Amino acid sequence: MTARRTKFYLDKQNGKWMGVCAGIADYTGIDVVWVRVAAVLITLMGAFPWTLVAYFAAVYFADNKPSGLYADRDDQKFWQGVRTNPTRSTRDVRSKFRDIDRRLADIEIYYTSRNTRLADEIDSLR
Repeated sequence: MTARRTKFYLDKQNGKWMGVCAGIADYTGIDVVWVRVAAVLITLMGAFPWTLVAYFAAVYFADNKPSGLYADRDDQKFWQGVRTNPTRSTRDVRSKFRDIDRRLADIEIYYTSRNTRLADEIDSLR
């Protein structure tokens, strides 16, 4: 079974301690430095016990990031966008398919229309 690209994973390969901040950065597309800074600031601003509970809960419940999850950097950016806003991503894909469908219909109309000159050239080639 292939790994789901819309799931949160621990990124221990790029992580400093247990890979939670690197996993959050991979999941959201935010630079890992900013995620780490935010985690430290939240911890220091008085949410110390809850931050640790959430951190260790993420370590306990999340799976490790499988190797080869993304084909390339563009694939990674696409799936991060899907996780961020799935409705927009679906709308974009539908729009692209509609555009392809419209262009194919235009090509079909062009080649199947009553173009006598084209039909004569095709007949002369037979």
